[in-house]
Amino acid sequence: MKQRSSRLSVAMAEAGLELPEAGNIAVFAPDPDSDLTLMSQARCHIISDFKPDHDHFTALGYHCFTEPQGRYGAAVIHVPRAKVLARALVAKAAQITDGPVIIDGAKTDGVESLLRDCRKRVAISGPISKAHGKVFWFDGGAGFEDWAAGPAHEIEAGFVTAPGVFSADAIDPASRFLADHLPAKLGARVADLGGGWGYLSARALERGDIETLDLVEASCVALDCARCNIADARAKLHWADARNWQPEALLDTVICNPPFHTTRAADPDLGRAFIKAAAGMLKPAGKLWLVANRHLPYEATLADYFKELHEIAGDNRFKLLQGARPSRTRR
Repeated sequence: MKQRSSRLSVAMAEAGLELPEAGNIAVFAPDPDSDLTLMSQARCHIISDFKPDHDHFTALGYHCFTEPQGRYGAAVIHVPRAKVLARALVAKAAQITDGPVIIDGAKTDGVESLLRDCRKRVAISGPISKAHGKVFWFDGGAGFEDWAAGPAHEIEAGFVTAPGVFSADAIDPASRFLADHLPAKLGARVADLGGGWGYLSARALERGDIETLDLVEASCVALDCARCNIADARAKLHWADARNWQPEALLDTVICNPPFHTTRAADPDLGRAFIKAAAGMLKPAGKLWLVANRHLPYEATLADYFKELHEIAGDNRFKLLQGARPSRTRR
């Protein structure tokens, strides 16, 4: 796709944007479609708390961190979908950057709104419009302190969440639906794939038959919240990509409210990958309990990887699907 690189290259070739010759460059929240070839790999620090992206750039040889490491000569922000998170990244980048703070994003991710808000605070260079998005920049420094990420906060039932994580303002209704329909016993070894800030795991741990529960989550910010929300020694928390994480031993049960988008467009392949991964983690008699929006087409994939498929419960919004007796290979 490489749309972000084309905007940045135009800004450097035609609009006077210059990267400093000295100092490292902080690159916030890139994804595998981000082309960073205009910046020296040796000087790039990838700043990402999302494990799949972190692993992608680590494998390419980049220096990857979850937080900035000192001061930087420049910063590039790839605009995330969540407005509160985008603002927090701007505040962080402005605080630690001595040169330009470059903001690059798609219109569908809110870059135009972010541009308007930044323009009220600092002098803006650019913007450059290309490939259904914009890139603009300003000098690092003060002016965005009130945009910094707020502290973790309590929502209903005393759970703690943080700005920018999934379902930060309330318990996700699909997760609640799954939790309300789980059976009285889940077995000794359980995993929650994509467990977020821990609601589903906390509800599962109400069961005394569980000996260990592995919560697997790709966002380390969400995982930090889960550590606050689950005060149970049986829980083990993992910062990992659920699609390739492996348990220490095969599991009795996997519970899952899988993500179904990384952009604003739905991507059922994410959920399908979680189903495939779950099948590989379960004992021969193990079961997957999965909740999904009613329109998402997961039944065919479940039938590929499980010998039994049942819809346990549902309404006009959600369906609760159970896969039992996993197949080790796709049928």
